[in-house]
Amino acid sequence: SAEIESQGSKARVYGEMLHVDIPFPIPEPDGCKSGIQCPIQKGHSYSYLNKLPVKSEYPSIKLIVKWELVDDQDQMLFCWKIPVQITS
Repeated sequence: SAEIESQGSKARVYGEMLHVDIPFPIPEPDGCKSGIQCPIQKGHSYSYLNKLPVKSEYPSIKLIVKWELVDDQDQMLFCWKIPVQITS
């Protein structure tokens, strides 16, 4: 459940390679358009659904995808890391 209040939410997605965060563009960074009912209220639980498109020009690689959701003040709502393997 949320620990902070916020009018909105925004996703930031990175590919973690060799300890460097490379931003991944996602089609819909707005969390309020991805299943979260905004405004976000303290103590409420929310469901979030989004997609990470894998483009054909991406190399075959193993990496960690770091997905952050931040509030209006750029404070972390949540963050998770997903091990990913891209194959051609």
